[in-house]
Amino acid sequence: MSLLVVGSVAFDALESPYGKVERTLGGAATYFALAASFFTPVSLVAVTGEDFTDEDARVFRGRHHRVDTDGLERAPGKTFFWSGRYTENLNERVTLATELNVFAEFKPRLPEKYRSSKYVFLANIAPDLQRDVLQQVKDKPKLAALDTMNYWIERTNSDLLQTLKHVDILMINDAETRQLSSEHNLLRAARHIFKMGPSTLVVKRGEYGAMMVDDRGVFCVPAFPLEEPHDPTGAGDSFAGGFMGYLASVGSKSDVSLRRAMVYGSVMGSFAVEKFGLDRLRILKRGEIHARARHFAKLTQFKL
Repeated sequence: MSLLVVGSVAFDALESPYGKVERTLGGAATYFALAASFFTPVSLVAVTGEDFTDEDARVFRGRHHRVDTDGLERAPGKTFFWSGRYTENLNERVTLATELNVFAEFKPRLPEKYRSSKYVFLANIAPDLQRDVLQQVKDKPKLAALDTMNYWIERTNSDLLQTLKHVDILMINDAETRQLSSEHNLLRAARHIFKMGPSTLVVKRGEYGAMMVDDRGVFCVPAFPLEEPHDPTGAGDSFAGGFMGYLASVGSKSDVSLRRAMVYGSVMGSFAVEKFGLDRLRILKRGEIHARARHFAKLTQFKL
């Protein structure tokens, strides 16, 4: 089934111990869409500036990518720009520049053909815009998931709480989970968040993997062990793309499907960090995805 994503398309400047790039395509919706498109067709809603070229847009039309860009708006001005530098262990980053540009005035408008989407992912944008997107979808989606960040939790908490009432899955990192719930323990935090609306919490934990909590229990996946990760940018968004892309591809939200989605999310996150920006996702093949998923099964399998 087609999967709708609404979020940011950006240009990034990145620096890590493994090198430096001055300008590469990024943004939460970009990483999500590319990762998810290996599993299912994706409809993309975002805004770019006049500096976003047809060559840049070609990334969405790769051999293995099925991304509909009719919802990708071009506006006068420059595309959202972010610049960051990662420390030696890649666990910490310093933001050097954030220029919202046309993204500052972004008001998502869904093309008519997107309004019947059954799977919806609301990437990290203002909560009132996320809620507006859900209102534009004609019928209640089969599955709606949301990402947010500390900025919205602090600055627009009431808006965020209103929006959370309308989603099934909340997908955030461990620090944001604790901040939103005012609970340090992640299991207690999950119970607190379930009262806000979502029935499933997925906690992204970087190099420690990810944890899913719902009324059926807890399921954890490790991060795939890599000798030389180059660039963590977009890892969480690629995880979300793999997770939601898999669920849309099987048309199910059963416990088995959600657990497999967690594995495919980790697989896509692991590929994203192997090279700078989108370079690894651009050349990735479906066979590699399934091979790594099988490797994951071997890594985590044991007998009592």
